[in-house]
Amino acid sequence: MSTADTGARLTAGAQALGIVLTPAQVQALLTLIGELAEWNTRFNLTGITEPLEMVDKHLLDSLAVLPQLHGLRIADVGTGAGFPGLPLAIANPGRRYTLVESTGKKVGFLKHVVELLALSNVELAHGRAETLRPHMPFDRVIARALGTLADFVRVSGHLPGRGGRLLAMKGRVPEAELKALPKGWKVVAVHPIRVPGLDAERCLVELARV
Repeated sequence: MSTADTGARLTAGAQALGIVLTPAQVQALLTLIGELAEWNTRFNLTGITEPLEMVDKHLLDSLAVLPQLHGLRIADVGTGAGFPGLPLAIANPGRRYTLVESTGKKVGFLKHVVELLALSNVELAHGRAETLRPHMPFDRVIARALGTLADFVRVSGHLPGRGGRLLAMKGRVPEAELKALPKGWKVVAVHPIRVPGLDAERCLVELARV
């Protein structure tokens, strides 16, 4: 699969999401998944290894939540190999992103990519979200694969500031989880997300303090 093919897939998918990427942003995003594929031969960072699948399931899946982000300070909790945080930071340089990850080998990959791409709007936090004490609260805290909504609130509920939100990336609408929110939290909205190239259901659950 050529870089031109993956670049065309990425550009078309982003446009379908209403996102116009510059050539430099496209190149940076392709470099990200290229480095991920290379590091994955030594460290098990992702089970997704085919380039077009990486475009759909890592890059476009991450970028699909961009319209729901608000504010300037964003935290990505349990970012893993950098999703959704790194694609969002590349496509959206006007915001500052803090990527929270506890696994050392994944943090090593994140440091490598941040330095390689000179992402000045990205800060890394090596550790667990529940122990993170940022110098300023976040406007939005997002997570792609962090257990249940109750788990998300438990480990990240202290991170948003006044008027801030928790944003949980989910597949199907998690009806049972919505009914089991911890006391003091409410569902603001469940945003349907359409990811180009993917048939699977996606949604973004927006939570706020009561």
